[in-house]
Amino acid sequence: MGTLERLIDLACLAPSVGLSQPWRFVIVEDAARRAAVRENFAVCNAEALADYGESRAAHYARLKLAGLDEAPLHFAVFADRATMQGSGLGRRTMPEMAEYSAVAAVHTIWLAARAEGLGMGWVSILDPAVVAATLDVPDTWRFIGYFCLGYPSAEDAVPALEREGWESRRAPESFILRR
Repeated sequence: MGTLERLIDLACLAPSVGLSQPWRFVIVEDAARRAAVRENFAVCNAEALADYGESRAAHYARLKLAGLDEAPLHFAVFADRATMQGSGLGRRTMPEMAEYSAVAAVHTIWLAARAEGLGMGWVSILDPAVVAATLDVPDTWRFIGYFCLGYPSAEDAVPALEREGWESRRAPESFILRR
């Protein structure tokens, strides 16, 4: 069993609403599909760059967004809202719980990967419909994210976007509302 398959085994232990396990993993090994995802990124990245003002665009253009080119392992995660597993428990009033459950699985992979010294990147600059078509997945699957996994060139406890000055981490108390 390979590294990614082992991490996916751990991800399947994540909590899911109604024990539905709605996550679906697509390991992307095919060079043509990877190239199509890379092209999707290039198009979406150019659009994102055009949306920023001059100063922010210059800063954005300097960010290193190279995981698609450098990471040896690529995978996509989808949530299957149509799954019958779990008999719909917890999804009648909140159908988005399928997606939240899939994100819990992603979080589990991320923590397990970091514990092993692996780096993981979430590529969010993509068109979900194009990714779904590229990976030829069922229409009932909802795209959660595309991920790159590999050994980082350097270890750092501070996220790259924070190190690069893109954004600063806020204090936890700024997210708390008391009633």
